[in-house]
Amino acid sequence: MANFGYIRVSTREQNEDRQVIALQGLSIPAGNLYMDKQSGKDFQRPQYQRMIRRIRRDDVLYIKSIDRLGRNYTEIQDQWRILTKEKGADIVVLDMPLLDTRRGKDLLGTFLADIVLQVLSFVAENERVNIRQRQAEGIAAAKARGVRFGRPPLPVPENFKAVHRQWREKKIPLWKAAVACGMKEGTFYAKARRMESEETAKGA
Repeated sequence: MANFGYIRVSTREQNEDRQVIALQGLSIPAGNLYMDKQSGKDFQRPQYQRMIRRIRRDDVLYIKSIDRLGRNYTEIQDQWRILTKEKGADIVVLDMPLLDTRRGKDLLGTFLADIVLQVLSFVAENERVNIRQRQAEGIAAAKARGVRFGRPPLPVPENFKAVHRQWREKKIPLWKAAVACGMKEGTFYAKARRMESEETAKGA
């Protein structure tokens, strides 16, 4: 029997200290502690996959909270099944003592653990939905106040209008116009169309 620990933070900027501290003192060898730092968007989790390949029957996996296993209800349930049923390992969720598969392996204990798992999986997914909704509402409110997101557009060079005129008169090709202005072809074309639209609107 071996002890494993898994830590996941969804961005490289997030701090994993809270999870590390929670796993300290649990007799987990340094080589059995795995951590992924990447966006939950693609959820590849290379370290988690390496850990899964090493885990054997009767090994114990410690995690800080149930949402470390997946981004939503289905993923959490799937990973729980793979670990406990296919691998035959035990899972200990430190934030929820009822989710400790080493205890209550009789029918009643398994039944209670399954109920708690389903409830917590739903809560974890619901919280992610609420976070996304709050973020969307915050962005919408900021935009309504006039806050702009993203990089400000770069100013066009002084020679842009002259080069644009030459290009429109077919004296030079698009690629040469872009080079003359120090831009990519797509950037030059987009700025040219925007300038033309603005001039048309002024003349209307």
